[in-house]
Amino acid sequence: MNNIIIITGASSGIGREFAYQLDKSMKKIDEFWLVARRSERLDDLESKLSHKCRKFAMDITVKDEVSFLADQVKDSGSCVRMLINCAGFGILGKFKDQDYKDIQGMIRTNCESLTEMTYRMIPYMKKGSRIIQLASSAAFVPQINFSVYAATKSYVLSFSRSLREELRAQKIYVTAVCPGPVDTEFFEIAEKKGTNMSVKDYFMTTPMVVVDKALRCSRYRIPVCVPTFGMLFFEGVCKKFPHSWILFFSRFMK
Repeated sequence: MNNIIIITGASSGIGREFAYQLDKSMKKIDEFWLVARRSERLDDLESKLSHKCRKFAMDITVKDEVSFLADQVKDSGSCVRMLINCAGFGILGKFKDQDYKDIQGMIRTNCESLTEMTYRMIPYMKKGSRIIQLASSAAFVPQINFSVYAATKSYVLSFSRSLREELRAQKIYVTAVCPGPVDTEFFEIAEKKGTNMSVKDYFMTTPMVVVDKALRCSRYRIPVCVPTFGMLFFEGVCKKFPHSWILFFSRFMK
């Protein structure tokens, strides 16, 4: 049986870092299946990995392309040992001022596509397989000027936690990863409308830190991974205080 790891959003940032770190540690994996829209980035990533790779330059919001990927898993007789859903994006700004195409894109990419990818791949998993879903610390509380993105990540966190319980009997383990700001291309897109999140600079971390902690949490079957102390503190605040209070004070943060 062909043992594979599938990584969406593999062309940059956290997804790319997952490929680098897993390439060093997962010696019993036969192939990495790398999924992203930018084929040239996938070519570059493949050249830096020791594992055999299959590249899928595709848009995971297109259902036919996700169906094609699932058919490839089935036809190759592969077992998905890890599914890592990293594809996603966010746009900062007031909801009423955003382009509705961006709003739809966030919902489709962050929620619908992640859900469909997970649904399609579970049949090809077996005992001990793992799923890592990229949520966000934005999932802990509603976010002013980031309302749709935060809502989509709340969905990912909730979905991941319940799915974990549903798959418990099959011994397939799900971990939701909830980082804060990460030094990737994310904010180049998120702040494209001119809305900035300056507070992010106080909590910025690197893809290396996030992925290292995420893989350790997944290995030890921890349901929710919060990679940094700053975001652990934020999570505690969100649990302790009413969200209405947090939203009130967030009005004064720039």
